[in-house]
Amino acid sequence: MEECLICKAPLEYLTEDQMMECAVCHKQERSKTRCINGHYVCNDCHTQGMDSIFGLCLGETSCDPVAIVRRMMDLSFCHMHGPEHHVMVGAALLTAYKNAGGNLELESALREMYSRGKEVPGGACGFWGACGAGISAGQFLAIATASTPLAREPWGLSNQMTAKALECIGRAGGPRCCKRDSFLAILAAVDFAREHLGVEMERSVPVCSYSGQNSQCIGRKCPFSAANHKNS
Repeated sequence: MEECLICKAPLEYLTEDQMMECAVCHKQERSKTRCINGHYVCNDCHTQGMDSIFGLCLGETSCDPVAIVRRMMDLSFCHMHGPEHHVMVGAALLTAYKNAGGNLELESALREMYSRGKEVPGGACGFWGACGAGISAGQFLAIATASTPLAREPWGLSNQMTAKALECIGRAGGPRCCKRDSFLAILAAVDFAREHLGVEMERSVPVCSYSGQNSQCIGRKCPFSAANHKNS
């Protein structure tokens, strides 16, 4: 079971920020997350190597964002849980949206997604009440529609997109699973883009292959549990 990236011990979440030193780069910053042995890994170190998604996305021809994000999840930089998913959801959606006929310049859109998604910290799902995967879906919509704080329809649509994704994630319940939440956010975005933007991405419902890495897996309560698909 993957927990601490240094010693594999379980993580603990504090109620208030404390000053932590990253066990990898030794940067000091405030955080609520560490393992029970005291190790802390900053977001930058946790997501090291994530820029490899640029090459993957720019070479993709698929219109299926679930398939695309699963290929990202198989890359060496991606962990079972972590803030990398806050970029990957939006990047997979932008790539599939472009391939399905959406009007955007993909490379610049991906770089914007990378910049925005990295601003959402790990643990946002529990501490902010807004899962980073759901926020990433909203960021996808905002980038695809060129939304700004002064926009009218794009402003409204991007907020509605985040709300739809978070509703799906919230209904599934906790504890967090970055894979489950990513899939839920993506499927919500596929439906939303079809209805509001007229772009038909492929919509495939995955069967989870990650439960063995997740000590907090909710089993059959997860809509993607392999146990629920044995006879399908």
